[in-house]
Amino acid sequence: MKNALLEVTGLSKHYPVKRGLVLSKTVGMVKAVDGVSFHLMRGETLALVGESGCGKSTTARLVLRLIEPTAGSVFFEGVDITDMAGQPLRALRRRMQIVFQDPFASLNPRMTVGAILEEPLIVHEIGDSESRKARVNELLGLVGLAPYHASRYPHEFSGGQRQRIGIARALAVEPSLVVCDEPVSALDVSIQAQVVNLLKDLQARLGLSYLFIAHDLAVVKHMADRVAVMYLGRIVEIAAKDTLFARPIHPYTRTLLQAIPRPDPHRKLARQIAGGDVPSPLNPPTGCHFHTRCTFATDICRTADPALREVAPGHATACHHAEALPLLDLTESAHAAAPNAAKRLALYAEKRVTATAAAG
Repeated sequence: MKNALLEVTGLSKHYPVKRGLVLSKTVGMVKAVDGVSFHLMRGETLALVGESGCGKSTTARLVLRLIEPTAGSVFFEGVDITDMAGQPLRALRRRMQIVFQDPFASLNPRMTVGAILEEPLIVHEIGDSESRKARVNELLGLVGLAPYHASRYPHEFSGGQRQRIGIARALAVEPSLVVCDEPVSALDVSIQAQVVNLLKDLQARLGLSYLFIAHDLAVVKHMADRVAVMYLGRIVEIAAKDTLFARPIHPYTRTLLQAIPRPDPHRKLARQIAGGDVPSPLNPPTGCHFHTRCTFATDICRTADPALREVAPGHATACHHAEALPLLDLTESAHAAAPNAAKRLALYAEKRVTATAAAG
C-alpha cells in the first residue's frame, strides 16, 4: 500500500519436524505462519490477536528479521528488507524495536538500568559518554522514572517499572516502529492501565507506529486503530477496531468477542462458543482451518481454502459464507428484574420513609 510504513506480503515460516538420531529425515512441517499479509501506516496501531500458538509472536519476529522467513516479503519504509543482511540490516534495527512480554527476563540482571539504556546507544555509536548519560536521564523521565533509578538493578523494581525500562530501551535509538509483544500480559490490571496509557501517550508525542500483540481484547479495544485476527498461522479477519468489535464477520472472530467476560452476571447473552480443540499446526485441516470448530461449516469449507478478501471498505475476511452469515448482535439484553443490590436499596428506602412517617 502506498505510503505504508510496513507492508507484509505472503509471509510464511515453516519449521521442519525430523525423526531419527543418526539418519534423521523430515517427516512434516509445522506451519507456524502461513501466508500472512497486512500493512501498517505511520502513527497507526495494528493489533494481532488470537489464541496461544496461532503465530502472532512468530509474525512479529519475522517482521523484525529476528528469524528468517520461509517465504514472503517485508517492506519497511518502502525498502525490501526480506533478504537484507550485514551492515544495512544492523542500521535498519535503529528504526525497528521491540518490547518483550516478560519485563524481567528481557533485562540483563547483571547490568544497571543506566547501562541497559546506554547499551543500544553504544552499539549504534550514537553520541559520546556525556551525551549518552544525558539521553539515559531523558529516557527515564520519558517513561515516568527518575534519574537516580539509573544506578539500580532490574530486580530492585516492580513489574510495571521493569516494563517501563523495557519501553525506554526500545525508544533509546528513536525508532519509527515498535513491536509490542504482549507488553502488559504479565502485569497486574492496575499496572496494565498505566503501561497502556504510557504507550498511547508516547505514540502521540513521538509519532510511533505499533504492531501490538495481545490476548486481552479489552486492551486491544483501547490501544488499536485496526485489528487483525489470526488462527493457525493465518489472518482470518482484519478491519478497523470499531468495525470489528461492532460487526465481526468470521465465525472465529465472533467466538473471541463472545468469550469476553461480562462484568454484570445478571445480563444474559446468547453465546456461540466454538467447540473442540485447536488443530495441530503440524497437520491442519484441509480447506478452511476453522471448519472443524465452526457451526456454519459446509462442504466447501472442508475442501476449498478461503482467500482473505475485502467484503466492505477496509474490512477483509477469509470465509466462504461471509455475506450469508446472520448479523451478530453483541448488545447485551437488558434484564427485566433489577439486580439484587438495587432491590435491597429500594426496600431500605421504602422502610425508612415508612418509619419517618410513623414517627411524625
